[in-house]
Amino acid sequence: MPVELLRAPALADDVPYAYAARAHGLVLTAGACPLDESGAVAHVGDVAGQARLVMANLVTALEAAGCTLADVAKSTVYVASSDRADLVAAWGEVRAAFGDHDAPSTLLGVTVLGYPDQLVEVEAIAVAP
Repeated sequence: MPVELLRAPALADDVPYAYAARAHGLVLTAGACPLDESGAVAHVGDVAGQARLVMANLVTALEAAGCTLADVAKSTVYVASSDRADLVAAWGEVRAAFGDHDAPSTLLGVTVLGYPDQLVEVEAIAVAP
């Protein structure tokens, strides 16, 4: 079964990668970033604001694969900070988006993320319905 690369027309179209891939019943997303419709990093300096946008963008990427957050089997949350309060702020927004669906997740503080001023990124593995 070939890998199907998925684009999300509602998200910025100038990124150099597919937003998700479907293979063998799984959907793997690229790290959802806090990019607005024009492809610019939004909510500069605001961890919680970026986390909310990241989760909205993750929902959009999953929708392109026919999935929702309820189909996520695992996620990874990256926060460009060594301050535990920033990790907690990002985690609060991620958990709010997932609601009662408390799939396994890893929360990491990292040195830097891919875009200038980017503070949060979330990737997910979902089971295709």
